[in-house]
Amino acid sequence: MKILFINRPKFDYLQDFLFTGLTKILEQEAIIEHPWNPKYHLNFKSYPKNIGRIKGGIIGSYLRSLRTFNVDLVILGNCHRDSAILYKNLLDEIPDSVPRIFVDGGDRPEVGGDFFRLGGRDVFEDIIKKRPFDMVFKREMLKGQEYADNVFPMPMCFNPQLTPEISKNKKYDVAFWAVESHPIRTSVLEKLESLFDCKQNGTVKNQVMSKYKRKGEFYLQELASCKIALNFRGAGWDTLRYWEVPAVGGFMLGQEPGILIPNNFEHGKHTIFCKEDLSDLVDLCEFYLENEEEREKIALAGKKHLLEFHTDSARAKYLLGKVQTGMK
Repeated sequence: MKILFINRPKFDYLQDFLFTGLTKILEQEAIIEHPWNPKYHLNFKSYPKNIGRIKGGIIGSYLRSLRTFNVDLVILGNCHRDSAILYKNLLDEIPDSVPRIFVDGGDRPEVGGDFFRLGGRDVFEDIIKKRPFDMVFKREMLKGQEYADNVFPMPMCFNPQLTPEISKNKKYDVAFWAVESHPIRTSVLEKLESLFDCKQNGTVKNQVMSKYKRKGEFYLQELASCKIALNFRGAGWDTLRYWEVPAVGGFMLGQEPGILIPNNFEHGKHTIFCKEDLSDLVDLCEFYLENEEEREKIALAGKKHLLEFHTDSARAKYLLGKVQTGMK
């Protein structure tokens, strides 16, 4: 199989995780990048802006990017105007029999919603009129909302190869290092910043991402050092932290996502979900701080579950399986 992978050479979490997953399942030679993405091959930035980077194959990947024909599958990997324009310009060159896939990793719940939010609505609508996508894989696929039969949930995930060496020292009690991109985050910080060790570890209001002291692999190591790591939605329900915490073997407590997640973490088994009004948040933190054995049991189960169902490879297998089934 040869896949034309239309990407944006700026970090895009779902796009980049799918890219690394596909290279693991099909090998690098099967993926034709359009355009060639230097950030997939050279380490310009630290985590998480380098999650799409793979090792080796720089020259081969560049040469393959010059040939966009004779492919078996086309993937538009993101919800940005510049990528949509690239895809639109190729429509007449791709045989109609070749399946077209749209990976919508945007924050909006509507299919292609980020084209309306960020720009590119006109291009997206032109594409749909000329040749609708055969399948859409969507990150923010809301529970209870109706979608077309060819739309499938695809939340973010984690690449286990990104996990740094982790210390077993749990030096923080309760931590939530996050910008206030949704009102519930502000409510959480207001409730907690004067409790536990929150103020000392930086779980306070008015955090600014550009001023984070914990960056790159150090951030993941610090996340693993929390007895309780909190997760609450931001601009979208799906957050990278939702996958990072179990990936580093941490205990995650927070909000149950309002999106469809196949094989999601289960409350009480892999994670703990608090009430939506946060009325039990403090009590749950107190309980799991006192019950280390139960806390660590849940954390271990969460990591095992992630490694089975929520890696970049798992997402790639899921997409390819749906394509193979749908195209028969």
